[in-house]
Amino acid sequence: MKAFTTLSQRKRLTLIELMISLVILSILASAVLPLSRMTVRRSKELELRKNLREIRTAIDRFKKDWDDKKIVRTAAAVADEMTGYPQKLDVLVSGGPSATDNGPAFKYLRRVPRDPFTGSTEWGFKCYEDAADSTSWCGKNVYDVYSQSDETAIDGSHYADW
Repeated sequence: MKAFTTLSQRKRLTLIELMISLVILSILASAVLPLSRMTVRRSKELELRKNLREIRTAIDRFKKDWDDKKIVRTAAAVADEMTGYPQKLDVLVSGGPSATDNGPAFKYLRRVPRDPFTGSTEWGFKCYEDAADSTSWCGKNVYDVYSQSDETAIDGSHYADW
């Protein structure tokens, strides 16, 4: 009977073994937590780059269709007649009226992409006439978009400069 008691006591963890295990787990967790935060930030940065590219590509396609006269030129609410860039970002979703009779409207985006850092679909705009580093919008056309986030990227640049 005494051998049985000794055997069951050996199978139990002592308090010291339990404390050592907890210390090891906490060290591992403290090393993994910053890595997981960095992974989340990187994925947001990738999403921001993808969304900016998607909007900018849509703006360029709109401009090309305007220059090729595929969009009705009399649609003053759609584009700036001097530059051919859309007046609002929503025009890329609703579409520009086709220059051909009964032709479908040219749509360039299904919806305005979301900025992952601000959580909204509100973007900063630049006009064709604006300087490259301008933070104010003239209101005539949408030549470029940028993030309105004040945060700094992993590489040290600001998201608004992307």
